[in-house]
Amino acid sequence: MSHNTFGHLFRVTTWGESHGPALGCVVDGCPPGIRFTRDEIQAELDKRRPGQSRFVTQRREPDEVKVLSGFILDEDGETMITTGTPVSMLIENVDQRSKDYGEIARQYRPGHADYTYDVKYGLRDYRGGGRSSARETAARVAAGALARKVVPGMVVRGALVAMGEKSIDRANWNWNFISDAENPFFTPDPASVPVFTQYLDGIRKSGSSVGAVIEIVADGVPAGLGAPIYAKLDQDIASGLMSINAVKGVEIGNGFEAARITGEQNADEIRMGNDGKPVFLSNNAGGILGGISTGQAIVARFAVKPTSSILTPRKSIDKDGNDVEIMTKGRHDPCVGIRAVPIGEAMVACAIADHYLRHRGQTGRGVGE
Repeated sequence: MSHNTFGHLFRVTTWGESHGPALGCVVDGCPPGIRFTRDEIQAELDKRRPGQSRFVTQRREPDEVKVLSGFILDEDGETMITTGTPVSMLIENVDQRSKDYGEIARQYRPGHADYTYDVKYGLRDYRGGGRSSARETAARVAAGALARKVVPGMVVRGALVAMGEKSIDRANWNWNFISDAENPFFTPDPASVPVFTQYLDGIRKSGSSVGAVIEIVADGVPAGLGAPIYAKLDQDIASGLMSINAVKGVEIGNGFEAARITGEQNADEIRMGNDGKPVFLSNNAGGILGGISTGQAIVARFAVKPTSSILTPRKSIDKDGNDVEIMTKGRHDPCVGIRAVPIGEAMVACAIADHYLRHRGQTGRGVGE
């Protein structure tokens, strides 16, 4: 199977399957001299790790990362310094239960990639979906943790802003609350926690699932990244987010809302600031104009569909063409959008890091010089 690599200069190749012995990534093109620690990579993986609450899959994976190559150790014995060679990272699978999937080895689960994988490749890995499983995204989060180090001063953060028919109150937005121990949803609105809890408990106990909307904000991104036509920064961000399992829609800035307002309302007006730099009076564009970053915060949102693995029997067919009814067993997220937050952060970080290096390579200078 090809197409396991994304990026141009900051290139990420992921490998491994949901129920294989391990999975991981190779990051090629990371500049030399980037300083990082294993704990910094692990901190991002811990945000995505399963089994942390009753609202996510109960598969018990520690997701402990091993950095295998592409670095030398600093004198402190902990800080790694990239050498410019490929950085390889490995995450072992320790809690696979392939027997949970034995009954659907020849059946196509509705909403899954079972049928399309089979019709394309002539076979499929039914054990948790193989490469089509969201388990693969752990490797992306590891790569994204390194990508955050490439662009000086960049901060990438994500939040769950809607779950099913329930949405946050943006007036209550608090970035610091997202990492609160009492917040299992990555929501920036403290008042939404009891609402989401009651709502998702009902969904979970019924054996069903629900979707979500995730918002990613990248601050500290310099103006000038991206290129017109076929190398737009928002184009590559959208591509990266759409590649995440279960994502069915992406918008930049005010996105689809732009179709409902006038040009006067939508255009971000500009004034000259006291420091001699332009100041935008709004950010409907999401920090990108003509495919090139403006220096404002880059804002992207993506919609995650409900998990297709549910306990309600659904009509389908099997490999022999027989009509069947399928009830998916195993351990699954009632709202896969919760753990999609750190994955979205990683994909945005990787896209921006790639464009940062592409800008430097094309122009021969740093951004803004």
